[in-house]
Amino acid sequence: MHIPIKPIFVFHTAARAGSISMAAKELSVTPSAVSQQIQTLEQQLGVTLLAKAGRGIVLTEAGERYFSMIADQVEQISEATATIKGFRSVTSLTVRATPTLSNKWLLPRLNSLLDMHPDLEVRLDGTNEPTDFNQEIVDIELRHGDGRWPGLFVEGVAEEDFVPVCSPRYAAEGSLLPEDLVKYRLIHSAKSQAQWTSWFPQAGVTTDEHWQRVLFDRSHMAIDAAVNGMGIALESTFMMGQELASGRLVCPVKSPPQIKLVTQWIVCPFEHLRRRKVRIFLDWLRAERDAWAANR
Repeated sequence: MHIPIKPIFVFHTAARAGSISMAAKELSVTPSAVSQQIQTLEQQLGVTLLAKAGRGIVLTEAGERYFSMIADQVEQISEATATIKGFRSVTSLTVRATPTLSNKWLLPRLNSLLDMHPDLEVRLDGTNEPTDFNQEIVDIELRHGDGRWPGLFVEGVAEEDFVPVCSPRYAAEGSLLPEDLVKYRLIHSAKSQAQWTSWFPQAGVTTDEHWQRVLFDRSHMAIDAAVNGMGIALESTFMMGQELASGRLVCPVKSPPQIKLVTQWIVCPFEHLRRRKVRIFLDWLRAERDAWAANR
């Protein structure tokens, strides 16, 4: 039996990309050439593998089953071919994550993933812009928000504790009462889900909000500002673990109110979960998250 290797690889690329045009761009061919190869494969198999969905494509039931059966083997063939040609076998993984999560949590840990999987080439795209998975080549996203994105796989990264923090040079650990904070410069992170306006009522403090403040649009900037002695920030222990562990940041408030939120989410199309590289990343991420949670 003749095995249509080229059409199989073209189908695999299109199914993984979720778009004929994106597959064509990745393969450096025209969209019509991609469609023709897929039609050839469909004729040989006697089933329809793909269907149009707006500007993208979706797998039929037969297409879903066929892709799940061949995906790992196609990746193995690609890696084996690169190896035998004398090139280092590389699997490219594109991760999009918020700037704060990228800088404060992923980067300090990423080396362990690369050491465990030397053939995994990671591209980390640090932005708050949500991914359009129908138009962009992104394998998985770590997205800031409320977790409500219908039609996508969504899993919370971790439950975070939000506490006031500052440099010990600015105020000593546990030296202040909640009502004392209005006398200090307060650092605001504009896009954070935990804000001083809600923290004070939870602490039982009535304030006219005429406090001295400085504002940033990224949490990693607010964290760094607090480290530099600019004021007191209200930030997530998940994001500033290194600063707290090293003593560069302390909580100056004695018995602050507990604020627990899930603000970062694993997001991708369900079909991306079949990709071996995505499963590797998720296994690593969950292990790192669990290790962090056990030690906090």
